[in-house]
Amino acid sequence: MELNLVPISVTKQKQDPAWNHCQVFKNGERLQIKCMYCGKMFKGGGIHRFKEHLAGRKGQGPICEQVPSGVRAQMQESLNWVLVKQDKRQKTIPELSACPSSSPCAGEKESSAYCDDVSDDIKPISALNTLEPDSSLALNGKGEASKGSKDKRKRGRDRRLLANSDSCAKSDLALVSKGVENPVHMAIARFLYDIGMNLDAVNSAYFQPMIDAIASAGSRIVPPSCEDLRGWILKNVIEEVKDDINQHKAMWRKTGCSILVEQWSSKNGRTLLSFLVYCPQATVFLKSVDASHIIYSAEHLYELLKQVVEEVGVENVVQVITNCEEQYVLSGKRLMESLPSLYWAPCLGHCVDMMLQDFGDLGWINETIEQAKSVTRFVYNHSAVLNMMRRFTSGNNIVEPAVNCFATNFATLKRMVDLKLNLQAMVNSQDWLECPYAKKPGGLAMLDIVTNRSFWNSCVMIVRLTYPLLQLREIVGSKKRPAMGYVYAGIYRAKETIKKELVKKDDYMVYWNIIDHRWEQQQHLPLYAAGFFLNPKFFYSTDGNIHNGILSSVFECIERLVPETSIQDQIVREIHMYKNATGDLGRPIAVRARDNLLPGEWWSIYGGGCPNLQHLAIRILSQTCCSIGCKPNKIHIEEIHDTRNFLERQRLSDLVFVQYNLHLGQMVSKNQEKDSVDPLSFTCKDILEDWIAGNEVCLEDYGSLDWVSLDPLVGNRMLSGPSGDETEDFLGTGFADLDIFNGLNGVTEDNTVVQ
Repeated sequence: MELNLVPISVTKQKQDPAWNHCQVFKNGERLQIKCMYCGKMFKGGGIHRFKEHLAGRKGQGPICEQVPSGVRAQMQESLNWVLVKQDKRQKTIPELSACPSSSPCAGEKESSAYCDDVSDDIKPISALNTLEPDSSLALNGKGEASKGSKDKRKRGRDRRLLANSDSCAKSDLALVSKGVENPVHMAIARFLYDIGMNLDAVNSAYFQPMIDAIASAGSRIVPPSCEDLRGWILKNVIEEVKDDINQHKAMWRKTGCSILVEQWSSKNGRTLLSFLVYCPQATVFLKSVDASHIIYSAEHLYELLKQVVEEVGVENVVQVITNCEEQYVLSGKRLMESLPSLYWAPCLGHCVDMMLQDFGDLGWINETIEQAKSVTRFVYNHSAVLNMMRRFTSGNNIVEPAVNCFATNFATLKRMVDLKLNLQAMVNSQDWLECPYAKKPGGLAMLDIVTNRSFWNSCVMIVRLTYPLLQLREIVGSKKRPAMGYVYAGIYRAKETIKKELVKKDDYMVYWNIIDHRWEQQQHLPLYAAGFFLNPKFFYSTDGNIHNGILSSVFECIERLVPETSIQDQIVREIHMYKNATGDLGRPIAVRARDNLLPGEWWSIYGGGCPNLQHLAIRILSQTCCSIGCKPNKIHIEEIHDTRNFLERQRLSDLVFVQYNLHLGQMVSKNQEKDSVDPLSFTCKDILEDWIAGNEVCLEDYGSLDWVSLDPLVGNRMLSGPSGDETEDFLGTGFADLDIFNGLNGVTEDNTVVQ
């Protein structure tokens, strides 16, 4: 994105539904639109061209491949209404249709008309990239309103001609987009309200196909009975799921797989273990076990883990991932002793979470987070203030839910830093001065914080120190790419960023010690370093010789994962071919692909000249480093173990088997935007509650606590950050700092190895 782009806030007067799915920027005298889903920038053509982009219609621009299906359908419906109104105007006002500027479609496609249309009621807000200088924080928030008044006079005559037809079209479009009194929507809502289902059920990948199937069947459809759903339908779906899993099992021998152990506590105090199997193609649920009586016995846990490994196939399993409690450590080490061809590993996602928690416990960081929370709590507990905030931030929220509360703290701080000038414009606006809640204690406290230079400087510094760890957490928990080839480089970059930011050793070692302490709890798993070594993007960009600790990890993986000594020797010889980029590994096409392909795919395509190393590399690079960490809340696994009838228990077990695997199947295929989540929804309760929970409510505040007065949520827009693959940009190339490598390999400054 060009550096001179200035984000523009779109006010609620913009009634076309397409405005809810883009962000507008000003580049000099030109206005540009950015798609909030794919990031495509439109430098002209107006809102109609952008609407075609979302609707998937081939016009003057590309089609968005990442827009949710519901939004695409809404845009298609909106375009259809425009055509209908065009036809009506052509029949009733032929003299207007003969004029190119009188057509809504033609007018919107013209760049000049688009610029005029936007400049009336949007305000430019600059972006924050650096620490705040010692300048005044006051902003007048007036933007470019004066210019818009000239443009209004310029096109006043055309607007008077089309006033009646445009107002009708807008009202019809609003009716369609909002679904007012839509009988289908009302019927669905009553059903969901009646059964007490979480309303996010409509985000299921199977919701729209269900609607389509009902619509295609017509009015004579006969719904399934309860017995049908419990009987033959469940049997059919079980077979479908098992067929899918059997296809995945065929990949386990080629790519290897990881067994994930998830531990849960039920409402009645039971400890439940869920066993899942990960491979790049899919993650599948195997079974659930009531481990209440064995959870603290390392011996019994070992027997259970060994049993699951044998069910999956010892020859297929590369690692078993559990949490890092003592009984799992002991049972994991016992497992590695009895099955010498696999690894036990603690969940790396939990490791990074603990790093973030330790950062947040530092005094100055904790104080800054608490100040930020006081702002968000005030905003999200007063509807008038929340509406105002969303107007000034172009519909963005100032809180951002992440994978857990620790990551949420720092993700929200980054979000607030990105929207800093928007918030400052808000508290310096006439709207704020006229708001009665601005004079309340919470409003006065918010004003002090938002205009406090020291607060923002602290926020910016915290973001710079922790954002690499947030990116690493995204890598570790990624459902789209195996993480094993990236985590070692991610830890390296996090420490490198902190060192460059703080410079002085006494300053950055505080944070390095936190990272190293938590990293050591990962038992210095050789798979991480081997993944770094076998990732061609990182291997060929490392300055000088590869650190000896990394080579030692590679050799250890060879000895454990490859039982035959003759093949071990061949792999060592083939490593020389890899180092020297011999044969196909050094072809120009293979060199270019180092940056473009996933490392496992790169080895699959270009590694045929060293087949034994290729096989090992694919098995290592195809693994995850993290458990799923999220049991679907609509799947009540505990009900299986609460049922005393054996036949019903088996049926419930099969039902959970289907539910869990259908949910896991959506985690990769479903393009679910996390920014579309309403922070006030119940689904965000556990993660965001500390940021939006209100204090004791005074009687005079009740007028601002009515949720009905909230403006409709249109979904957060993408903020003006870098486009492209941020993960790849973050990891980069070039690894030369021996101090960092020593810490990652457990070597202290005096060259002793930490056991």
